[in-house]
Amino acid sequence: MASGRSMVPVATVDSGRTHSPRFHMRVLLLLALAASTVAAQGKEGDFVARNFTFNNGEKLAEMKLHYTTLGAPRKDAAGKVRNAVIVLHGTGGTGRAFLSANFAGELFGPGQLLDTAKYYVVLPDGIGHGGSSKPSDGLHAKFPKYTYEDMVRAHYVLLTEGLGVNHLRLLLGTSMGCMQGWVWGYTYPDFVDGLVPLACAPTAIVGRNRMIRTLIKDAIVGDPAWMGGEYKTQPPGFKSAIGFLFIMTSAPLQQLKQAPTRDRSDEVIRKYVDDRFKTTDANDMLYQFDSSREYDPSSHLGAVKAPVLAINSADDFVNPPELGVVEKLVGGMKNVKFVVLPITDQTRGHGTHSWPAVWGSYLKEFLGTLKER
Repeated sequence: MASGRSMVPVATVDSGRTHSPRFHMRVLLLLALAASTVAAQGKEGDFVARNFTFNNGEKLAEMKLHYTTLGAPRKDAAGKVRNAVIVLHGTGGTGRAFLSANFAGELFGPGQLLDTAKYYVVLPDGIGHGGSSKPSDGLHAKFPKYTYEDMVRAHYVLLTEGLGVNHLRLLLGTSMGCMQGWVWGYTYPDFVDGLVPLACAPTAIVGRNRMIRTLIKDAIVGDPAWMGGEYKTQPPGFKSAIGFLFIMTSAPLQQLKQAPTRDRSDEVIRKYVDDRFKTTDANDMLYQFDSSREYDPSSHLGAVKAPVLAINSADDFVNPPELGVVEKLVGGMKNVKFVVLPITDQTRGHGTHSWPAVWGSYLKEFLGTLKER
């Protein structure tokens, strides 16, 4: 195995940059144009994994895995795919969410870091999300109780059996996808050249993070209208769960700009809850948050071979930097760089993971150090 340039474990705080409103408007217009071009080129598809067995022994005769791809795979002389990139979404998200102006417009366009003329980008919908098999398809609470380990294995099956990808150049994961990135690192240690987990910690979800997840689950199953998952209309308690989700992903600076008055604050949060209530299924959300229950890669970090660039944001309500958890865990690992982004007008709390304009310089440096494995 070729070794990349050594990166010592380090917690980094960047100074951040500020620009004029006119500059930001110009950038957003350019990003929107680039994203629309990339989105138009994306190819959607479904792969059906037959007789998929979950870690708990439950099975699905047909597991549908939805995906979007950009670009084309390229193999070396030995037949190994060398340009594949997988991007894993967060809880409740979908792969196509990465076709947004702030993400695709910054990464996937001509000359950009993950230019799809050069890279083969795979954007899957995880189990229980988007167009992939999920409780709301009909099984409701009888759907298998999946975990992050099941989701990672499904991604592996999609790549190897569905898309013919036998190696990844890069795995980039946000939030839930970040955690799955750590699982990937020790489950398939020789499959990927580099890992970029964004907005998570490689350890069990406990403390406030777990408490909020418990509140979300209890708000759903504790409502008599849930009816054991066989509700005919969304249980009213689901609105409380959506409110907790908003708090998890909130960022004080952004919410103050978005809602600078009492009336506007009430309007924004009520609209958020109402909109999500109409478009999200309670069973799906319950399963999505419950899937983190067994996550804990901390005892497996020694098995991670690929270089890692881990990035969190100082205004992340879910992963607050004062806990110092990540620094302790990665301190004994080789080839790991951990970055804590400072709070600026550009950060979005936990959601900073979806704004590569903020952390793209670190990704550029990281890509420059990667060797083929």
